[in-house]
Amino acid sequence: MNRNVLLGGGAVLLVLALFAFSLYVPSPQTGSDATLRPVTFVTDWKAQAEQGGFYQALAKGYYADAGLDVSIRQGGPGINVPQLLASNSVDFGMGSNSFIPLNIVAAGAGAKAVMASFQKDPQVLITHPRDDVKSLEDMAGKPIMVSDATISAFWVWLRSRFGFTDDQIRKYTFNLAPFLTDPTAIQQGYLSSEPYLIEKEAGFKPQVFLLADHGYPGYATFILANNQMIADDPALVQAFVDATIKGWYSYLYGDPAPGNALILADNPEMRDDVLAQAIAKLRAYGVADSGDALTGGIGAMSEARWKTFFDVMAANGVYEPGLDWKQAFTLQFVNKGVGLDMKRELGTE
Repeated sequence: MNRNVLLGGGAVLLVLALFAFSLYVPSPQTGSDATLRPVTFVTDWKAQAEQGGFYQALAKGYYADAGLDVSIRQGGPGINVPQLLASNSVDFGMGSNSFIPLNIVAAGAGAKAVMASFQKDPQVLITHPRDDVKSLEDMAGKPIMVSDATISAFWVWLRSRFGFTDDQIRKYTFNLAPFLTDPTAIQQGYLSSEPYLIEKEAGFKPQVFLLADHGYPGYATFILANNQMIADDPALVQAFVDATIKGWYSYLYGDPAPGNALILADNPEMRDDVLAQAIAKLRAYGVADSGDALTGGIGAMSEARWKTFFDVMAANGVYEPGLDWKQAFTLQFVNKGVGLDMKRELGTE
């Protein structure tokens, strides 16, 4: 889906370079409640369950409890999150995957990830039910439909880890028709999106291979913040991160209806059944709550994971080996166990 198209190439670096000339300017106290700090957060795509923790935190009052009057701006095809951060049009932005913070560093752009909502990047490869493909290894040498952006993204890892070759690449245009009409087709997708659409439209359950469960080391659904804000107002960043974490626990393990109501208000094209199945998949696959998040809380990150991701991409020419990859993130605001008590209270442990 279009929300997963990566920022990449020289044009993006020119946009991100705007960061070099931007300074963090605190939002004026003009919120609906003068006692709360106005904060604007922009997402990377139209409202959906994959952003549910943010909407739930707003609907349940977790942001207000933290002293924040948060406005969520819905993303979409015309929304450039790094550019909005660079121009101080928003306080926080969503980064879809681990390439985004590293691209910002490569551009010398002055922002970083302060939280990773998802331990697992929800990227998948999808096939029809078939006996000759039961693993990613079985896909080597077979045609696979991927987007242009993917070729310099997780395809790099597939080449390195499973011996995929570029002559397997077929064009994916985010149209399911070629897949549905070809029982030998393999295509990329998003765990909580294309598999369900295929099942609804074609009447069969596709085989779904979550790359993260086969070793893909990327995080996803970051909160991005300007470096100047992190330095000048860390309490604001911590408050936003902590309230968001609580929102994710409530959305995944409590009643998601409050967050869903706001999602549907922002995106009337969304449907209740799509939201329900997406939440079920996020839970079943441990997308947000697995790995380091089990002890550090949702949002957790580690330097080791970041190094693994960067090393693979640098070894395959995506980034210069000397890039200061540690500038892509900070662990200052996560790994504190925030929300684990809420998870226990919701009866999930």
